[in-house]
Amino acid sequence: MEIEEVAAAEQVVTPWEVSAPDGVIDYDKLVDRFGCQLIDAAIVDRIAHLTLCPPHRFLRRGIFFAHRDLNRILDLYEAGEKFYLYTGRGPSSESLHLGHLIPFMFTKYLQDAFKVPLVIQLTDDEKFLWKNLTIAECKRLARENAKDIIACGFDVERTFIFTDLNYVGGGILGITPEDHIGKVSFPPVQAAPSFPSSFPHLFPGNDQLRCLIPCAIDQDPYFRMTRDVAPKIGFQKPSLIESRFFPALQGESTKMSASDPNSAIYVTDSSKQIKAKVNKYAFSGGQASVELHRKLGANLDVDVPIKYLNFFLEDDDELDHIKKEYKEGRMLTGEVKQRLIAVLSELVARHQRARAQVTEEMVDAFMAVRPLPNMFG
Repeated sequence: MEIEEVAAAEQVVTPWEVSAPDGVIDYDKLVDRFGCQLIDAAIVDRIAHLTLCPPHRFLRRGIFFAHRDLNRILDLYEAGEKFYLYTGRGPSSESLHLGHLIPFMFTKYLQDAFKVPLVIQLTDDEKFLWKNLTIAECKRLARENAKDIIACGFDVERTFIFTDLNYVGGGILGITPEDHIGKVSFPPVQAAPSFPSSFPHLFPGNDQLRCLIPCAIDQDPYFRMTRDVAPKIGFQKPSLIESRFFPALQGESTKMSASDPNSAIYVTDSSKQIKAKVNKYAFSGGQASVELHRKLGANLDVDVPIKYLNFFLEDDDELDHIKKEYKEGRMLTGEVKQRLIAVLSELVARHQRARAQVTEEMVDAFMAVRPLPNMFG
């Protein structure tokens, strides 16, 4: 076998590319290769016990499934010590799709459950480097994305949202749009928020405060680097809690793409658009005919409507019922899609209502460089 063929047969997971030969990511292999740990039922139970909150469905269903040093964070929390959360978004499009919302929905749960502060990084500098966008456009997209993030319900008294070009670039390092691009080295910029000293207005004199980073597992390489470097420069290693990927409508073998609006459900979509996209594009694990489907049932491993319900349908009993009926051929693809359309339409309409309430002044309030006196309250 040629070397190229061997490489092609391997799954590739980096911050820039996610692909698998058969279109299905082998998460066990990935955890093994990256060297992180699986989240087991004992950890989920422990989080519920420590926070006195029911575990989020993303935890119950193994969507956030892997971690690095999560138990260390829980040990410290149990002993009365604090930590902070850090997550982020690369603002390359006007509107977020549902996949973009996953880390923010989960981070909001963590903020509410543990009552801890949160920093959210908008990497407008990265988008200036990798996309054909002006500085002004990158800054505008960052503010628009911030409104969608704020609409997830974060607590302004515990949350600092910042853009790299404002807080890191122009603000501290004095980088201008005319400067040579070599001045901007991106991975360390993404690593820096893992260290409390990056936020002197929030954590003065608390350089050993621990950080927990909720993210998709393709971001792991950034933070492996960060964790290697941290002890050498006198900081604690950040902990990670990592999610599976959210598939494109056409299935796991394709990528959600801003250039293909039919690959994803966007938070700006109308209920009519959601219905059309799910019915036409959501990859089905059902059989080719009703007769065959009644006989053989659906393949849930590849069925996108089931995967989406796994993310967004809150009721565990209803989800289990749908899976059982569909797998055994008693429920048809059209019925599963109908339920998904209802769930997604409600979720997106709720988000749109919340987004409409977010003003420019609210964005300014979340982005103001200020102390947060009640952040651990």
